[in-house]
Amino acid sequence: MQPLLAVVRRLGKQLAAPPAPFPKDPFGLILWENVAYLADDARRRAAFDQLAKHVGTKPAEILKARDADLKEVARHGILAETFATKLREAGRIAVEEFGGDLWPVVRGPVAGAKRALRKFPGIGEPGAEKILLFLGLHPFLAPDSNALRVMVRLGVSPEKKSYGPMYAAAREVAQGALGDDVALNYAAHVHLRKIGQELCKRSTPLCPKCPLQSMCAFAASVT
Repeated sequence: MQPLLAVVRRLGKQLAAPPAPFPKDPFGLILWENVAYLADDARRRAAFDQLAKHVGTKPAEILKARDADLKEVARHGILAETFATKLREAGRIAVEEFGGDLWPVVRGPVAGAKRALRKFPGIGEPGAEKILLFLGLHPFLAPDSNALRVMVRLGVSPEKKSYGPMYAAAREVAQGALGDDVALNYAAHVHLRKIGQELCKRSTPLCPKCPLQSMCAFAASVT
């Protein structure tokens, strides 16, 4: 069995089933990435809910919003003025380049879908792949920095000198281990991120509490 697949299967037995992806539409997922910079999930959800209630989450609604309302939403994170501008820019791109509807392009060929998503603020290749994963369209693992740290410490993915090459290496590992199963890749994304956030922390990892301790090269080296 592929090492990463063994890890994912253990996490599937140890952790609760992952929640359904949220938001459920491509533009909503773009807003999610920009709505509250460097905020945790709870504050980001509060920001998104406030946006939905007081402004709306459709591209045309974002374009019509008052600056003050967008800034108030973005204050759930840092750099509120900057990210209020990013929200409006996302609305402009969606309306002017995609007629306010991203579904046709994200359902098209994957290269074009990624290229379109990367036009938006805050969306690089990892973000584009995450959106396509969350929409259930393509089997990308799309690990964030927390999940990458877990994969490297476990020894299932190689460490590189910078984020880009490390992400690319993890993508290749995931494709070989998890294949074309979108649900499996999504569960792996959620579970690995959770372990990285809560247990496999950068400076103070909680190895004795981790369900992956017996499989982990890093844990073996520090205990």
